[in-house]
Amino acid sequence: MKSNKVLILGATGGIGGEIARKLIREKWDVCALRRNGQKNQQDSDIRWIQGDALNGEQVMAAASGCSVIVHAVNPPGYRNWEQQVLPMLQNTIQAAERNGALIIFPGTVYNYGPDAFPLLREKSPQNPVTRKGAIRVQMERALFAWTQRGGRVLILRAGDFFGPQAGNNWFSQGLIKPGQTPRIIRNPGKPGTGHQWAYLPDVAETLIALLARREQLDPFACFQMRGHWDADGTAMAGAIQRVAQLAGIHAKVTSFPWWLITAMAPFNTTMYEMLEMRYLWQKAIQMDNTKLIDFLGHEPHTPLIDAVRTTLIGQGCINQAIFTHS
Repeated sequence: MKSNKVLILGATGGIGGEIARKLIREKWDVCALRRNGQKNQQDSDIRWIQGDALNGEQVMAAASGCSVIVHAVNPPGYRNWEQQVLPMLQNTIQAAERNGALIIFPGTVYNYGPDAFPLLREKSPQNPVTRKGAIRVQMERALFAWTQRGGRVLILRAGDFFGPQAGNNWFSQGLIKPGQTPRIIRNPGKPGTGHQWAYLPDVAETLIALLARREQLDPFACFQMRGHWDADGTAMAGAIQRVAQLAGIHAKVTSFPWWLITAMAPFNTTMYEMLEMRYLWQKAIQMDNTKLIDFLGHEPHTPLIDAVRTTLIGQGCINQAIFTHS
């Protein structure tokens, strides 16, 4: 088996794409499954394979000879989670079992309920209060059960994602609007209430660093990132405002319109999902990375102002040339 061949499920998404690009730079042979559409030219080093993560035979064929499978895939349009998420994961597990591959699974804070707040550790109780959270717990349990049968899994949990090529997250769906000048910044949190963020390039880099030492990992290896800890709930909005100011844009921070989300939630799936996750903004949430530091000795970390600038450029909100020639 070729030891540096990897299959990525979800390479067109935020975290999957970042992992793919970093693995390519590390000289991995990167394959990726995609449902349809043309590949991006910037990802020409990825060997794209037509297929669907819901099709077990297609996943099995794509994973042939792979020593690692990255499971970062979501249902099309993030719909039908209950019906599709676990079957997709089972397809990945079966393919990994056939190839003796390590499964990498990017985790979230959704697994946890308020009883685990404010400081989350890898072994904190997982009593989620949302449907997505309950599914996330089921996914991790399925992965753990597989390790009991000889499998190997690497999970890295992190806070709310943001990054230059990530679209389905609070940063790009709440605070700003992709493709629009950030004149209004809507902060979903409450001043004085801490919140946990994770810059996707840092998440991917951390996963690659862990992967480089995969022979030393436990069969069910679970770590957490500290990422960007917004201690009072205003640092992220403030960083966006500062970057906008440096670009010559006057930006105002306002409260997120939760009243509107509440009114629209019964009629709109996306709004319902956002409302269901409101509890993550109402209490402080901080992730402990002691285990990660003990193992790696460090955590990759891009300064917040740099991460926000790169994200806003990538989201088409500000022009890179303004900073290039400043």
